Amino acid sequence: MKAFRLDELEAERAANDGAYLRFLHERNMSVGLYALDAGDSDPQTPHAQDEVYLVVSGRASITVGTETTEVARGSVVYVPAGVTHRFHHISEDLRVLVVFSPPES
Repeated sequence: MKAFRLDELEAERAANDGAYLRFLHERNMSVGLYALDAGDSDPQTPHAQDEVYLVVSGRASITVGTETTEVARGSVVYVPAGVTHRFHHISEDLRVLVVFSPPES
């Protein structure tokens, strides 16, 4: 079993001065913690993998392809591989669990 604590993952991500911390990489998936602070821009480009986002905290909008929705704690968003997507209008510091399948390289 592998178990993780969000507060410890957030501390590790912050200590490494990065917006993204991949903390699990398995044969069929990988999982990371993505952080964008209020007012930040999201520099993402489309990925080769399907993704699922689970918003742990914060508020923002996300556009996937041509669809836009607001997200907050508890929101879950699916992004198909190759589709343009981006968080924007980040009004509260955003922390998101990201599941990639197959795993990101």
